[in-house]
Amino acid sequence: MQRVTNCLIINGDEVLLLKKPRYGWYAMPGGKMEPGESIYESVLREVKEETGLMIDTPQLYSVATMTKASAQSPKDEWMMFTFKTEQFSGDLVTETPEGELEWIPLVKLDQIPTAPSDRLIHQYILQHDKHLYGSFDLDEQDQLISYRLNDN
Repeated sequence: MQRVTNCLIINGDEVLLLKKPRYGWYAMPGGKMEPGESIYESVLREVKEETGLMIDTPQLYSVATMTKASAQSPKDEWMMFTFKTEQFSGDLVTETPEGELEWIPLVKLDQIPTAPSDRLIHQYILQHDKHLYGSFDLDEQDQLISYRLNDN
């Protein structure tokens, strides 16, 4: 099982996203956890590596299980831990091998291409002040087959 962390970085009425080349989808900065790393350490490191920014006091908002029956282990199941913060410092990198960084107006978040599971997570985190727990089943093109969402 793979474990990944990512973060919605909010600056006023915009969110920082990374346009990834694979499908042209926008994604939250983040990536795979390293062995022995906590999810908090991972999100700090991954955001710094991908954006150049140091995030401060990120709060965990979502824990999701992703399953993809068409993939080989360990990519057939992973856990995604999504944080949110409005506190950060530093300067954005001008280039990253992961894709293109872009500040997206929050009002346009539903209009840009994203992974369908990410869209549901974005919407929930930005509209509610609750934790989200989800399970997403994906096909070989990372499209949703089914999902379940629970909150508290």
